[in-house]
Amino acid sequence: MCGIIGYAGHRPAVPVIIEGLRRLEYRGYDSAGVGFIQGRELKVIKAEGKLAALEEKLAHYPNTVAMNGIGHTRWATHGVPAERNAHPHIGGNNELAIIHNGIIENFQELKEGLLAKGYVFKSETDTEVLAHLIAEGRKHNPTLLEAFAWALRQAHGAYAVAVICPDEPGTILSARMSAPLILGVGVGEHFIASDIPAFLPYTRDVVFLEDGEIVRITDATWQVLSLETLEPVRKDVQTVQWDMQAARKGGFKHFMLKEIFEQPKVISDCLAGRVDEEKGMVVLPELDGLPVPSRLRIIACGTSYHAGMWGQHLLENWARMPVVPEIASEFRYRNVILEPDDMVLVISQSGETADTLAALRLAKEKGCIAIALCNVVGSSIPREADAVIYTQAGPEISVASTKAMCSQMVIMALIALYYGQRKGLLDAKTRHVVTAPAMKRPPPCTACRSRSRMPCPPCGKRHRCCPRCMRPRTASSIWGAAMPSPSRWKVL
Repeated sequence: MCGIIGYAGHRPAVPVIIEGLRRLEYRGYDSAGVGFIQGRELKVIKAEGKLAALEEKLAHYPNTVAMNGIGHTRWATHGVPAERNAHPHIGGNNELAIIHNGIIENFQELKEGLLAKGYVFKSETDTEVLAHLIAEGRKHNPTLLEAFAWALRQAHGAYAVAVICPDEPGTILSARMSAPLILGVGVGEHFIASDIPAFLPYTRDVVFLEDGEIVRITDATWQVLSLETLEPVRKDVQTVQWDMQAARKGGFKHFMLKEIFEQPKVISDCLAGRVDEEKGMVVLPELDGLPVPSRLRIIACGTSYHAGMWGQHLLENWARMPVVPEIASEFRYRNVILEPDDMVLVISQSGETADTLAALRLAKEKGCIAIALCNVVGSSIPREADAVIYTQAGPEISVASTKAMCSQMVIMALIALYYGQRKGLLDAKTRHVVTAPAMKRPPPCTACRSRSRMPCPPCGKRHRCCPRCMRPRTASSIWGAAMPSPSRWKVL
């Protein structure tokens, strides 16, 4: 999946964009590029390979004082990994620049129509088709916004796009359809990005966009509009609870290692407030208003699907409930038979998994109640489900899932216990045997009495540090056994 960032504000845009792209590197990419407007002239700089290659090219443009711009890291879909296929792409006669995440399914049909009108293509991408289509729209519409919407209404598929134009040098137009896009709201600056960490050092105030919405940002203003009508859409600003430390490696060699060691804290956070220790009962108020399903379909992709398979065994054992795990990419294309009293549980770390979201919508169309198990607050899947249980795993940057799957498995166990309770199948002794070990807490730090399970990174000595006061405490006080020395962690 590509990384997208756009910035309009009071800072030099290019360093902010490069910094944001670096925090999106976890998505994987084969090329990168930036676009900005300087002196009412459109500049696009692209490079094949890693961001270092792009930065080397940017070193030849030392006086980039533009206050707004866009940036992109590309994972090749249409066209080979090459500089000509990297984003941003230019539309018309250097009229605008566009970045895009997703696939325009009818791009070939649109391209043939544009070729007939004399447009010249320099890449093999579907994105350049969209760039020229917007340029064509400017011939028939009085404003860039109307041309932008006109072009997007003809494009079928998934997209998150952002456009800049020299005629409106302080403005970025962006839109989403079945691809993640988030608005970051700052003071005297605004951001659009495909993921929150891209702008997390500058703001934690965000607006989650829906499919079929356009957002227009300048340094001082932001506005969300309907793609179909261009009427304003009322949106609420939400504050994410992550901080920048949560999205950094924090001294670990890579994010995967950091997230492995975060798993004890994730388990603790998942259980917090969800187990009544005195009664030995699971408390899930999110599900209290819903009936107990006669049959549950667990729909997910990849790692989340495997967490669902784990949950199947627990639900069948503790809740005596028929469970059918489904791969979302298969489920959405079948003529599925769903009974009125069936219930679906969709699992997605990001809340934006395209196949899982499509399967959720299909199940809702057939009248099923849908529960979402998700990590990212405010993402698309939780917004469309009837109920949502958040895993509270924090930002997962590593592509290989560790703590996210761990949190999903914990919640699946809680759901199985919860439905077993509601059906009267679990006695107090059984519930206690299952829940008591999970609620054991580590001894407190002798310095500040913190009981946090979160370890800090290697600090050069044969101990771990309390994450609250950063004073040493032994590894055995947290884990019950000595941890490997920092020198051995490099091997791990």
